[in-house]
Amino acid sequence: MNRPLRRAAFVILAVFAVLAVSATYLQAYAGPRYRDDPKNLRLVAWRTGRERGAIVTADGVVVARSDADPSDPQVFRRVYPEGDLYAHITGYNSVLFGTRGLETTRSDDLVSNRGSTISGVLNAVLGGDPRPRGLRLTIDHDLQVAATEALGDQNGAVVAIDPRTGAVKAMVSSPGFDPNAMIGFDAGPLGRDLEDNDASPLLNRAIERTYPPGSTFKVITAAAALEAGLASPSTRFDDPAALDLPGSTAQIRNADGEPCNDGIEATMEQAFVRSCNTIFAALGMEVGAERLADTAEAFGFNQSIPFDLDVLPSPFPSARTVANDLPATAQNSLGQRDVRATPLQMAQVAAAVANGGEIMVPFVVGDVFHSDGTVESSTSPVLWRRAVSPATAAVLSDLMERAVISGTGRRAAVPGIRIAGKTGTAEVTDAPPHAWFLGFGAVDAPPGEPQLAVAVVVESGGDFGESASGGSVAAPIAGAVFGEFFGVDT
Repeated sequence: MNRPLRRAAFVILAVFAVLAVSATYLQAYAGPRYRDDPKNLRLVAWRTGRERGAIVTADGVVVARSDADPSDPQVFRRVYPEGDLYAHITGYNSVLFGTRGLETTRSDDLVSNRGSTISGVLNAVLGGDPRPRGLRLTIDHDLQVAATEALGDQNGAVVAIDPRTGAVKAMVSSPGFDPNAMIGFDAGPLGRDLEDNDASPLLNRAIERTYPPGSTFKVITAAAALEAGLASPSTRFDDPAALDLPGSTAQIRNADGEPCNDGIEATMEQAFVRSCNTIFAALGMEVGAERLADTAEAFGFNQSIPFDLDVLPSPFPSARTVANDLPATAQNSLGQRDVRATPLQMAQVAAAVANGGEIMVPFVVGDVFHSDGTVESSTSPVLWRRAVSPATAAVLSDLMERAVISGTGRRAAVPGIRIAGKTGTAEVTDAPPHAWFLGFGAVDAPPGEPQLAVAVVVESGGDFGESASGGSVAAPIAGAVFGEFFGVDT
C-alpha cells in the first residue's frame, strides 16, 4: 500500500474511532442525563402516563398515592396527603424537577408495568398484575408527628430506630417542604423557590448533612478506652480546671470553666455523667489516634451506611493524619475539630450500645405489597457490624443511664422508663453551637430490653442560640419522642 492510501486509511480509522467514542459517550455516559432531563417530552409522558404505587406508614397512613386525571384516565398525578411530614422520606416524582427520596431509590417497586415497554409486555403475557406495587414503611405515624412537633421550626433532625432490627420508626428533617408544590406543570415558581432557598429545605438533614457531634462522641472515646483496657468507670484522673495541650499553647476547658469534680481527681464515670472535656481529652490522647479511629470506624464512621436512601458518610480522620498530633487527637476525642456525623450515624451509635454492641442494617421500607394488599417481600433484620463487645456495651449503657438520671441528660428522662443517653454541645465557627442528644429507651419488663434508639440535633442552638446546650435543647426533644413511643406523658 502506497503512502497516500495508508494516510487515507488512517484518517478513515480515526474518524470511525471518534464516532465509536462519541456513540459510547452518548449511550453510556450522557444518555441517562438526557433521558432523565425534565425537558425530555418522552420522560414527561412516561411520568404522567404511568401509575405509581402507594406509600403507607407501618400503621396504614397513606403518604403518597397516584390519582387519575378525571378528564383523562391515562394521566396520573402524584399526591402526598401528609404534606411536609414525610417529604424527606418519600421525596417526590415531578415532571419539572425529577425525582427524590424513595420515589427515586425504590422507583422499580413503585412504577406500574402497564404500557408497551418490553417488561410490561412480558408481564402481561406471563399473566402478571399490571398494577403498581406499594411500599409499607417502618415509620410509626404518631411517633413521626411527635418528633416533628418536638423539633418545631428549629433547623435540625430527629432519627428514631428499633436497635434490635434496624427499623427506622421516625425520621424528621427541618425545615421541611410540601412535595405537592413540586408536582404538575405549574410547579415551576414554587419549586425553584425551594431549590434556591438558603435554608435548604429540600435537604434531608438526617442523612444528607454532617455536623460535629460534640460530646456525644464521648460514647465512642469511652468505648475505645474500655475495649483497650485503659480505663474503667472507676478509673481516676487528674481534675484540672484547664488541660494544657502538649506542644501547643491551646487549652481545653469544661463548659462551665470549672474542674470536673473537686479539682484534684475525678473518675471516668463522673467525667462521662457531667460531660467533662478536660478528662476526656486526656483520655483520648491516652487511647491514641489509631485506637480512636478504629473504634469510630467500628461504629460506622468512614463507612457507607446501607439504607433505602443515600446516606452521606460520617468522616473521622485516619490515624496517619493525626498520628503525631496529640492536640488534634484530644479535640477529635471530644467530637470536634475533624469529626463530622449525620444524625442517622449517631442514632446507630446509640443503637449499638442498646443492642449489646451490634449494629443492624437500618431500613425504612418494611414491605413491598401488591395492589390487592398481599405482601410480595419483607425486609428482614440483618447484622451490619459489631461495634464493641457485649461487656463494653453494658458498661456504656450504665454510664449513659447515669447521665440521664443525674447528669447532663436529665431532661430526656421519662417516668417509669429506663432512658440512657449522652448530650453534646458542638462548637462551630461563626455560629451558636449545635445541640445534640443520643440515647435509647427500654421498658422494665423484660429487664433492660431495648426498644428505641434516638438521635437529635438542633442546628445553632435553635431558639436558644448562644445559650443552647444539648441538655437544654436536644434532650427534651428526645424525651418527647420517648414519651410518645412508650405512651408516657413527659
